[in-house]
Amino acid sequence: MFFDAKEYATAARILDGLVEEVPEQTGPRLLLARSYYHSAQLRRAETELRSIVERDPVEHYARLMLGRTLERQGRDAEAAPHLRMAAAFAGDFPQE
Repeated sequence: MFFDAKEYATAARILDGLVEEVPEQTGPRLLLARSYYHSAQLRRAETELRSIVERDPVEHYARLMLGRTLERQGRDAEAAPHLRMAAAFAGDFPQE
């Protein structure tokens, strides 16, 4: 509902409490990271995404979001490996 209304900061406040209750669940943490990303809270998004990737290194969407979050902060060199891994995990290989 909050995503549809583009109320990402509100979504983040609500999801933050949920993530505290169930920190081991990836879904709520990914939504929280997306909320932070869309509300330009990039450091917080990065923290959540790194937490996910640390627990589940092959979580391709978290890798993709982490890469995009780093890019948005102007940290392209740090973003590149995450974006490559996300593409590989998703099966997006360059065509020759």
